[in-house]
Amino acid sequence: MIETISTILQSIRDFLWNYILVFILLGTHLYLTIVLRCPQRHLLKAMKFYFPKKGEGNGQISQFSALMVSLASNVGVGNITGVAVAVAVGGPGAIFWLVITGLLGMSTRYSESLLAIRYRVQDKDGNLSGGPMYAIERGLNCKWLAVLFAVFTAIAAFGIGNIVQARTVAQTLSDCVLNVPAELTGGILTAIVAGVLICGLNGISRTCTALVPVMAFMYLLGCGILLTVNCSFIGTAICSIFEQAFSLSATSGGVLGTTIILAMREGASRSLFATEAGLGSAPIVSAAVKTDNPVQQALVAYTAPFWTVIICSLTGITLTTTFLAEGHADASNFNMLSAFDTIGAIGSFLLTFSLTAFAVSTLLGWSYYGEKSLEYLGGRKFVTPYRLLWVIAVYIGCVIHKSDVVWNFSDIANGLMAIPNLICMIALSGVILKETRYYLKGNNLNKIDETPVPVVDKNQ
Repeated sequence: MIETISTILQSIRDFLWNYILVFILLGTHLYLTIVLRCPQRHLLKAMKFYFPKKGEGNGQISQFSALMVSLASNVGVGNITGVAVAVAVGGPGAIFWLVITGLLGMSTRYSESLLAIRYRVQDKDGNLSGGPMYAIERGLNCKWLAVLFAVFTAIAAFGIGNIVQARTVAQTLSDCVLNVPAELTGGILTAIVAGVLICGLNGISRTCTALVPVMAFMYLLGCGILLTVNCSFIGTAICSIFEQAFSLSATSGGVLGTTIILAMREGASRSLFATEAGLGSAPIVSAAVKTDNPVQQALVAYTAPFWTVIICSLTGITLTTTFLAEGHADASNFNMLSAFDTIGAIGSFLLTFSLTAFAVSTLLGWSYYGEKSLEYLGGRKFVTPYRLLWVIAVYIGCVIHKSDVVWNFSDIANGLMAIPNLICMIALSGVILKETRYYLKGNNLNKIDETPVPVVDKNQ
């Protein structure tokens, strides 16, 4: 019975992510990039707002802290293991399409983050809430669609954002040289998460701000060592990526064009899944930032997919370079663990630390997304029970065996979040364009938006 359910869910998951969402999300990326006249060209200007000189805007956390929480949820184990799967199935050419899709996704992240600020609300204590559910309700006046988004987000949070990540931490530490028991990992991880959640958003943002740069540096260091050791194969690897990205050759038993189709599908789907641009999760934390105006924060937020693409593409290049250096014909039976093992104990340590840190940071980031979704559905009274369930789920995730049912169901919920969010962005594209013209095109990025933030009763 379980196997039958798992098979059905796997089929739904594959169809949703490999076909429906690839076209809908990619189409939205292209549409918004064209309508907004390629906002990606303002990347350097956006980075200047990481540490603004003045913090006169209303908000709870800094723009940089919000970026770190966003990256914490984006840069998960999928960026390592998922890219390896994309290369194994779609070939090195998948990396090219991953990069292109991720860069186009910056326009979508910009748009959803702008709407999060434009339609955010506050309670009587000044705590801010926002995201697609508020943009849908207040901008589109469509409560039922907003509720759907919140429900899908709450479900996805416990799956892809909690149990999956906790299981990865336990499995990683169990497989390393320390051979840490899953029960011990579960106890320690549960205590850490509980301690962070007690402090709410400020605790999550401070932890992610400290953890994300360190984990990224450690992982990039490992990739750098591998690329240095195998530097003579870098040119061949890059050539292979471009050649296979546009190759019209057929795979064994396939038809003409199979190679390019596989590369495009795997690269695009992995990029959409990794950056989460368009899913609507990251704008939830964007709504709580101290910012002068919606466009200022939108620019900061849209750099998250850029950095995610950097990590994903470096993963793909490192993997391709290493399996070429090791004499493998392809990457079908080669992964990042195999690659890092080629440089000995230091490689195993760096990958173990990185995988663990990626999973922990993703777990913390998604805890806030789920919390705000339940708060939207039922008010502040849901926050404490939610946090209790979250830490319990962390321990369960560490000690249970891998369940494809849980994995596939959470992936489906994760993907279904995107549909209400994309409808919202397309319908409100006029608002996005108007704000962009005034603040960005009109050189008013440092002007403070005087629009009052509505006060709502979150205790109902």
